[in-house]
Amino acid sequence: MKAKLNTLHYDLLTFIPLSDERLYERGFNQSEAIIIAMGAHPESILARIHTEKQSKKSRSERIHLPQVFQITTQDKIKHKKILIIDDIYTTGSTLHHAAKLLKEAGAESVSSFTIARG
Repeated sequence: MKAKLNTLHYDLLTFIPLSDERLYERGFNQSEAIIIAMGAHPESILARIHTEKQSKKSRSERIHLPQVFQITTQDKIKHKKILIIDDIYTTGSTLHHAAKLLKEAGAESVSSFTIARG
């Protein structure tokens, strides 16, 4: 994974955040941990609004979710090529919401690197 990450071009590396409640339950953010394990330094630029676990929702419910993210650091986003790391891709809804918000905040581009497909 580290070799692949080194071939990608980006200005800012971030991760899909957990809500405060989910982070408390788990004790760590798996996507952030993956970045750190690869020897990279993630930027925390998104916050997640707490909702029911994605795994408890149907495919249709996941696809039609309202925006679940907020920007935490507006000044780091403008004109940047952003790479989002996520652990699992199921419907793409999570990454779609994150990318849409970052583009609206002025990101030049938003790409993703996902570890597994569910």
